[in-house]
Amino acid sequence: MVWKVIGGLLALWLVISIAGVVIKGLFWLAVLGGVLFVATAAVGWARDRKKIKS
Repeated sequence: MVWKVIGGLLALWLVISIAGVVIKGLFWLAVLGGVLFVATAAVGWARDRKKIKS
């Protein structure tokens, strides 16, 4: 369940980033999408790592 949510968020942030690049003048949207993509990936990685250790 959690992986579906994380995967959905990653897909959403990727779409937002691409839309920010394609639509001129919305560079801030690309930056925001990129930051959120990296943050979501880090959370998913941390959860997976915690599960492996326990």
